[in-house]
Amino acid sequence: MRSKAQYPLNLKIILVSFFFLFLLFLILRSSFSNPLQNSIKPSNSSYSIQESNPRDCPTLPNLIPTFHYTTLNITPQQTLQEISVSLKVIEKKSPCNFLVFGLGHDSLMWTSLNHGGRTVFLEEDKSWINQIQSQIPSLESYHVVYDTKVTQANELLEIGNQEECRVVSDPRLSKCQLSLKGFPNEIYDIEWDLIMVDAPTGYFDGAPGRMSAIYTAGLMARNRENGETDVFVHDVDRDIEDKFSKAFLCEGYLQKQEGRIRHFTIPSHRTRLGRPFCP
Repeated sequence: MRSKAQYPLNLKIILVSFFFLFLLFLILRSSFSNPLQNSIKPSNSSYSIQESNPRDCPTLPNLIPTFHYTTLNITPQQTLQEISVSLKVIEKKSPCNFLVFGLGHDSLMWTSLNHGGRTVFLEEDKSWINQIQSQIPSLESYHVVYDTKVTQANELLEIGNQEECRVVSDPRLSKCQLSLKGFPNEIYDIEWDLIMVDAPTGYFDGAPGRMSAIYTAGLMARNRENGETDVFVHDVDRDIEDKFSKAFLCEGYLQKQEGRIRHFTIPSHRTRLGRPFCP
């Protein structure tokens, strides 16, 4: 049997416990009250470019699309372990300029994780752009055309080793056949902090393949005025993605590989004249 002197103390403990539980509830409710759509920038060409500044890790609402994406009843483009490689870099650089080759089920996730920055998607399939934009109209995406085929990969790899493809310049001015020149001018004018190559299609002979996308991503990174660009290539278990990422993003710039994704960090080649194409 408890003594009467214990009741006031126990009552105080109970009241204090309820107070902290109530405070925790208010904090959590505040964290979840911001709608996800507020973290996505509208798509228009006059959008102002954000400078890349360090910031804290993404808030819990910004992480919700990640877990939603990985639990969809579809085959995920990337596993949670693969996503974590890019996420660590985004946590350090966001808000930043993030260019993604490919528009998919993970696009809302990338845009939300880069909260306050600019995330742009380049997609080969115009009908797919229309379908995604009907569901998420705020995503900024552009239709692009590729003139290569997977069957040309070996020939293009040899071309890429020629001297004209080792010259760092604006992709629009490059004499290299691998350089993509048909993007909107705005894509070339922005200095991208992150580039994700997860397109175009490359799993059958008639597909365009990612040869030019990988080369151009590397060229954009080297041609920035200063600083460095983190470039990610997905599906490196395939022959083209494996060989072209090693050749044009360079094994010397490789930071990490997790599953089917590789992370390269490529410095500006304009800040140090004479820097070799690959270290």
